[in-house]
Amino acid sequence: MFGISSGFVQHYFSAVEGALSGVAGGSIAAPLSLAVALLIFAVTLMILVTAFIYIVSWFERKFMARMQSRHGPTYVGRYGILQNLADLIKLISKENIIPSSADRRLFQVAIPAIIAAFVMILAFIPLTQSYVGVDSGLALIAVFVILSFMPLLIFLAGWTSGNKFASIGAQRSVAMLISYEIPLLLVVVSVAMLAGSYSFGTIISAQQSYWFALLMPLGLIIFFMIMLAEMERPPFDLREADSELIAGWLTDVSAPYYGLALFLDYARIFAGSLIIAVLFFGGYLGPSILPPFVWTMVKVVLIAVFIIVVRITVIRMRIDRILHLGWLYLTPLAVLNLLLTFVLFIH
Repeated sequence: MFGISSGFVQHYFSAVEGALSGVAGGSIAAPLSLAVALLIFAVTLMILVTAFIYIVSWFERKFMARMQSRHGPTYVGRYGILQNLADLIKLISKENIIPSSADRRLFQVAIPAIIAAFVMILAFIPLTQSYVGVDSGLALIAVFVILSFMPLLIFLAGWTSGNKFASIGAQRSVAMLISYEIPLLLVVVSVAMLAGSYSFGTIISAQQSYWFALLMPLGLIIFFMIMLAEMERPPFDLREADSELIAGWLTDVSAPYYGLALFLDYARIFAGSLIIAVLFFGGYLGPSILPPFVWTMVKVVLIAVFIIVVRITVIRMRIDRILHLGWLYLTPLAVLNLLLTFVLFIH
């Protein structure tokens, strides 16, 4: 079911195993070399994600400012490029205060657990044909099984703080995420049906001639809206509905913890944009004028920019309208998309 990728990780696995074979016994060399290979993969992936988060978060602040006739970050570094670094230093230098009524252990691990879940998701998604951590025929299912734990982790983040407003905010976010689970799975099944596989590699290869975005435009629209909800981005940013619930499930967190939450927000954008690029825009496929990795990142960045445009131009929805949209509109449309896919391309 699951195995080591035949590309990036396997390359380093073979190299490290060969280096260790003369020093350690065979029974020790293989596990140790695998651990080193996976560590190299994880470090390179985190460097990539961190660079994406820094650049996109700076771009979002500047782009939103220009759209709203403001300057945005200006003074720290050229064009304000170092403002995010200054903000990070300010956040992590403050005291990490934990409420006396909080469940200290669960409260402290909730957001790191969500970040870890998204890192696990990225291990299944190929950035190129060889750059993938876990090569699996059921990678698509594995990714959305991990995503299905997000409501539970968000609920724990709010409930364990001991703050009733954070708990209510978490419950609202969970209600929204659950209402979008069914259409999410229906669209995923449609994509797998069209590709004939749950493997990301096969899904990308199936788009050699035509992107699934062209064959399944309704599925793309539904999936994009669901990803906005999964990322808690506008117009589904219930957590930031300050006129109603202050900061949702982050109401009672201190500065270092809030810095982790900001990192999580942009990590979700990277993961969501990457999933959309792979499922509907051919992932790393593109003309040979650019390397496959560059094509992947170009698509991810363009999708991320569109997500920012949506934030600037669309107003926040009320909780009742969000739930109605998920249950009464997106679910039937996802069923229709599944039926159309079967009739037009499978039957």
